[in-house]
Amino acid sequence: MAASSNSSLSGSSVSSDAEEYQPPIWKSYLYQLQQEAPRPKRIICPGEVENRPKYYGREFHGIISREQADELLGGVEGAYILRESQRQPGCYTLALRFGNQTLNYRLFYDGKHFVGEKRFESIHDLVTDGLITLYIETKASEYISKMTTNPIYEHIGYATLLREKVSRRLSRSKNESRKANVTNEEHTAVEKISSLVRRAALSHNDNHFNYEKTHNFKVHTFRGPHWCEYCANFMWGLIAQGVRCSDCGLNVHKQCSKHVPNDCQPDLKRIKKVYCCDLTTLVKAHNMQRPMVVDICIREIEARGLKSEGLYRVSGFTEHIEDVKMAFDRDGEKADISANIYPDINIITGALKLYFRDLPIPVITYDTYSKFIEAAKISSADERLEAVHEVLMLLPPAHYETLRYLMIHLKKVTLNEKDNFMNAENLGIVFGPTLMRPPEDSTLTTLHDMRYQKLIVQILIENEDVLF
Repeated sequence: MAASSNSSLSGSSVSSDAEEYQPPIWKSYLYQLQQEAPRPKRIICPGEVENRPKYYGREFHGIISREQADELLGGVEGAYILRESQRQPGCYTLALRFGNQTLNYRLFYDGKHFVGEKRFESIHDLVTDGLITLYIETKASEYISKMTTNPIYEHIGYATLLREKVSRRLSRSKNESRKANVTNEEHTAVEKISSLVRRAALSHNDNHFNYEKTHNFKVHTFRGPHWCEYCANFMWGLIAQGVRCSDCGLNVHKQCSKHVPNDCQPDLKRIKKVYCCDLTTLVKAHNMQRPMVVDICIREIEARGLKSEGLYRVSGFTEHIEDVKMAFDRDGEKADISANIYPDINIITGALKLYFRDLPIPVITYDTYSKFIEAAKISSADERLEAVHEVLMLLPPAHYETLRYLMIHLKKVTLNEKDNFMNAENLGIVFGPTLMRPPEDSTLTTLHDMRYQKLIVQILIENEDVLF
């Protein structure tokens, strides 16, 4: 292994400006091993085979034994054939020569070929990827097990540049915009480096709301060579070489993803919609304390709707509510929900309730749901209030802040009860199932818990000044 390929970032690599910053030297040892891995060699059956599955080619040799397969492979590294099992007709096996022995894998097809989690368009690709994996794991098992011990992700000097350079440049626009959006110039500079740099730049920007957020990692196939942004090592294989955070774009090995801190900084370019988006993801992407849908709708309702009879209980026209939803998804905070466009305030209240219902994780999260229900069952009012307060402290910060702001608003609604006829109990009936849902999708559980859901929201409204 070349020493230069494993050198870590030193302080000298920090340049005078963000645009000139040189990323760390990526570790190429695993890339070199992939280049050295045996190439697949298809052993073709010389004759036609009866009942050959249409999705297999001439590498299929029909019903033969393990010993016959071993003989056909001829000790050639990377050679492979397909065969049908003698003991279990209808079951197929990939026989592959690697490491001076014949390996046999149960082979499956469901539109794509697979022996494990990865699915391939062709047997050739499956074998190519398998040989790469076998070779690297054989040659570098100890190296792989230690990949996460000295990550560039947390290396001093790598993140320092962002704290000192990029954040300073972002702060120049502080007086121009309290939302601290990254300007096009900064975006250009950051994109030249990597999503890792973007994370560091935003996480240390003093205008950014630093709610903790886990990365939304999903298995990803990278086209062309890619290196892990956590350990700096090559991501080997043909497909599904690692995982990518669909919210911020961070690319890492699957094993490295377990070590990445909960510091995801979502990129607006990756957030395609406002409704149905995770609450914390949305507020971090827009750099706000709460979802802007909540702020904008509540401002509009308080400006012209607090005295409206049956506020939140009366439904607006569904088609118009969907229009508001699409406006937020399309235009974000520029969405126009004024009286000129939607004179019926019930459309705006309907759009706000729909936002809460569409959240993949409710404002009162699945993790805290049962604890809130148990708190509601406590007979002593004082003990119940204390229990509710304790569970509130378990909510993620963005959820807590959103709930706090909503309860302050709903308290204002109840202060106009003589005009709108909506007290805390009525609002509890409306918002109970809107703000909290049981983790298991059970109609029976939902019906059984409805009175406790109502009671929780009622308690939150009546005691918002004490609880928050």
